[in-house]
Amino acid sequence: MSDINRVVVVGASAAGLTTAETLRREGFDGLVTLIGDELHLPYDRPPLSKQVLLGTWEPERTSFRDDATYQRLEIGLRLGVAATGVDTGARTVALSTGDRVPYDRLVIATGVRPAELRAGHELAGVHVMRTLDDALALQAGLARATSVVVVGAGFLGSEAAAAARTLGKDVALVDMAPVPMSRQFGDELGGWIGDLHRDNGVDVRTGVGVARLLGEGAVTGVELADGSVLAADVVLVAIGSVPATDWLVGSGIPLDDGVLCDDMCEAVPGVYAAGDVARWHHRRFGVRMRVEHRMNATEQAMAVAKNILGEPKPFTPVPYFWTDQFDARIQAYGMFPPDAKMTVAQGDPADRKLVAHYHHEGALVGVLGWNMPRELRAARALLLED
Repeated sequence: MSDINRVVVVGASAAGLTTAETLRREGFDGLVTLIGDELHLPYDRPPLSKQVLLGTWEPERTSFRDDATYQRLEIGLRLGVAATGVDTGARTVALSTGDRVPYDRLVIATGVRPAELRAGHELAGVHVMRTLDDALALQAGLARATSVVVVGAGFLGSEAAAAARTLGKDVALVDMAPVPMSRQFGDELGGWIGDLHRDNGVDVRTGVGVARLLGEGAVTGVELADGSVLAADVVLVAIGSVPATDWLVGSGIPLDDGVLCDDMCEAVPGVYAAGDVARWHHRRFGVRMRVEHRMNATEQAMAVAKNILGEPKPFTPVPYFWTDQFDARIQAYGMFPPDAKMTVAQGDPADRKLVAHYHHEGALVGVLGWNMPRELRAARALLLED
């Protein structure tokens, strides 16, 4: 650790902040600089599509720490500034201000950016949701809206549709997949999620894509590929995300659906990645993974900080993630390949209380609980058995 005096973290995110805090907690007394392109102090993203949209949390509640904490930990914040490039030979990060920040170790924690529709995205009333400002803009739009269309029925889209419906809006949820969240959990469980939304008054339109957004200046509707038209004062586009790696092109840092890392989360000597942007080799599962979930960001950032400080250990977590929709809390551990076989091990889907096991190539790779948190924790132990 004697050669490490300066650690630069790009991305004032959950992963970025956790990296900085872990370095301090583990005794690192060198310079720590945390760079973020937003003006907000680092904040938590999962509440944006739930508590913030519903208005049950004030925006300030999403902040991880106050100003005094950053001062006490001597974390140098550079907010409202974007990183524009990396020179791995000179070990410097170029900023949008024209400055160059030197590093001994660099951590990339820039996350992802939302994908957009090809046409009509510029209309007023069309939203994406990744940042706090995005969530506040959507919240303001929902306050005035009558009809809402959510394009994309993954985690974010399904949660936002549930929130908008809870606020009393007419909501349609659209996805080309056969059922909501089928890409995440398969068709059978996705069908039950679709039923949950229908039972709560959401117009679920699956198996059909979007032809175009309608309106002049402001969105008024969504035309689907089958010719049907949905009225819309507000459209949320939640069709996926892209790793925020454009600024790294030409740097020599390997990129392929994220920052490519080894099992220690190191991309090239002295450069690490953590959180949504990192695609690393998972030694336990024997595959490269990129996980866009909150707990992984924290766990991976802690692992990166310790690896930087000379405690190298492969990062082999059992991924954990969850979603809250209406009265359902769905939690999951492990992996959920598209061709995995799902079986209900406990409970009954009719009661919307169950634990499901996912098997792939003869092995248990994932467990999921729907409103059965205690039973799910017990099932998680099965994933750790050799």
